Amino acid sequence: MKSHTEYLWFNTKKHREFINITEDVEKALAKSQIKEGLILVSAMHITAGIYVNDAEDGLIADIDEWLEKLAPFRADYQHHHTGEDNGDSHLKSLLVGHQAIVPVTNGKLDFGPWQQVYYAEFDGQRRKRVLIKVIGE
Repeated sequence: MKSHTEYLWFNTKKHREFINITEDVEKALAKSQIKEGLILVSAMHITAGIYVNDAEDGLIADIDEWLEKLAPFRADYQHHHTGEDNGDSHLKSLLVGHQAIVPVTNGKLDFGPWQQVYYAEFDGQRRKRVLIKVIGE
């Protein structure tokens, strides 16, 4: 078995953003030369997430609205007593999850219809990274 590791770096212009990183994941897979295996895509920060879903603007807006309803910005989070003001960002990350695993078959991402890999930023405007780890043969 062999492995290949790459990092993506983000410094978003907005506090919350959803970025399609499928092409970056495909490039890492091509560099790895792995034909059969798995790719782990992992946000390396506790206020960001990774998910797999459709790349449709209406759905992305719905996801953003849903997350804001479930974990709205509020001034009274206990976390804010530490001097931070991003309690909602941590909660949104927990809802989305911080990583996804995508199967690799015949050297390609083995997706279902419409599936894409997204980086979800919930506390942006500062430098953050994502790990891509390809494992297989």
